[in-house]
Amino acid sequence: NAGDMTFYWAHHEKFIVIDYEIAFIGGLDLCFGRWDSRQHPCADVHPAGVQNEMFPGQDFNNNRIMDFQTVEDWKSNELSKADYGRMPWHDVAMCLIGDCVFDIAEHFVLRWNFVKRDKYKRSEKVDWLTMTGREGENEDLIAVQRPKHPVGEYINHPLSPLENRSWAKGQQGTVHAQIIRSSSDWSSGILTEHSIQNAYCEIIENAQHFVYIENQFFITATGEEQAPIHNTIGRAIVNACVKAGKEGRKFRVIIIIPAVPGFAGDLRDDAAMGTRAIMDYQYKSIHRGPQSIFEQIKAQGVDPKQHIFIFNLRSYDRLNKTAAMVEQEEKSGVKYQDVQRAEAEEIMAEGIHSTTDRRPTLRDETGGKEKERLIEQKRKFEEQRTEVGLDKEVTSTDSIAATAMLNGGKVSEQRWDDDLEKEKENFIQEELYIHGKLLIVDDRIVICGSSNINDRSQLGIHDSELSIVMEDYNTIDSTMDGQPFKAGHHAATLRRLLWREHLGLLPAQPPDASKDPNAQPVDVCPNDIMEGPEYDFVADPMSDK
Repeated sequence: NAGDMTFYWAHHEKFIVIDYEIAFIGGLDLCFGRWDSRQHPCADVHPAGVQNEMFPGQDFNNNRIMDFQTVEDWKSNELSKADYGRMPWHDVAMCLIGDCVFDIAEHFVLRWNFVKRDKYKRSEKVDWLTMTGREGENEDLIAVQRPKHPVGEYINHPLSPLENRSWAKGQQGTVHAQIIRSSSDWSSGILTEHSIQNAYCEIIENAQHFVYIENQFFITATGEEQAPIHNTIGRAIVNACVKAGKEGRKFRVIIIIPAVPGFAGDLRDDAAMGTRAIMDYQYKSIHRGPQSIFEQIKAQGVDPKQHIFIFNLRSYDRLNKTAAMVEQEEKSGVKYQDVQRAEAEEIMAEGIHSTTDRRPTLRDETGGKEKERLIEQKRKFEEQRTEVGLDKEVTSTDSIAATAMLNGGKVSEQRWDDDLEKEKENFIQEELYIHGKLLIVDDRIVICGSSNINDRSQLGIHDSELSIVMEDYNTIDSTMDGQPFKAGHHAATLRRLLWREHLGLLPAQPPDASKDPNAQPVDVCPNDIMEGPEYDFVADPMSDK
């Protein structure tokens, strides 16, 4: 039914459930350009050989300069690493075990059955999914239908007994969790639910000390006068700040958003109209006009500058584009950009092209010729390596991003195999794109998930979203504005790690995370909170030091 189709809104959730045993939920998309490390390198050019690159193909991306092109050809990249840096990426996600895994799985099963009902009701290829604990009249909760003549099987989940799950045995963890969502008739076949907005508003209004937000967008309203914006997270911030101001209580709302949201290049271009609109709404949400957060706080006799602090982040690096490499390009007649495409082709050629029982097509033939051309270009480029002196050890540093991190050394100490004036031309900086959707309040409670602060994510009738509220009842001794304070272990240690990353108070990450406890599933080992002087330095979120 064309009248039931949704062309504009999106399934924006980001979650994975594995065997009802473990789940991942957060803001991270499974797509190009998202992998990163805490030092956020921008440079990926290697005079010693393109085989040393970290971001092959379209995984090297800078949306601010150029959006993704021909994404079906992942090895193609119109952005030359020799001329541009990548846009570094910051995101937050959670790995979970426990009862909440079942709830996330239930949300998926609901969606599956909703799609089965609306699109595949008469298809034997798509079965109905039932769930342990959702039998009988509770089947309605997951949209199971039992027509007189059903088409397709009824498959009960989980396929093995639920009590066999590790989290169903023994003592539960100390983090109390609740799955929340934005969902409605079009996305899940249910009445509109906006429990994410409800949770944000309630938790922020009840905050006593601080609110910490990381989000890709910040578009919100303080009331009905800011149509077409309707989510009221802004009103919750106003109420919390006004209450603290009138009580004479120190209270902070700390917000980190991208410098330029929504991937625009030149903000003056017509193509950037959408980004300009987003930024206009953000300004109106924050401080422009009588209904903005700042003006609404002022109207009640409280100074918003004492309570609200908004930041964006940037990263810097240096392109290791030496004179020898430029000479190698000139002598071979091959640009480094073509060499990086050839390397991407070689890395993934089998994974891309190996299929079974498929006849060659024109695209295969032209693709094969293009592959041969790229490999020949790379050969010609490499032939000139000895001629330009790059057959010897290259000592200049490929990336100096680690100098922004703990014990990463000074920029002036990084080796450069060329004229110092040329080095100046190769320094780059770029906005660190904040893509996480995170709320931490009073070092006790956390919301993490897929939901931006805008109407698309918060109203329920638009994009579908999934997030989780977490409150840890395992407390640690901490301080709040210099006073002793019992903080939740999960919230406090998460915030401290994030602040240390943003302030450069964590060591740089190696590319191999196989021995990093923070990169292991939650049931393998606990996180390493990296205690030390820097951990103590960010312990008090209200400190003026």
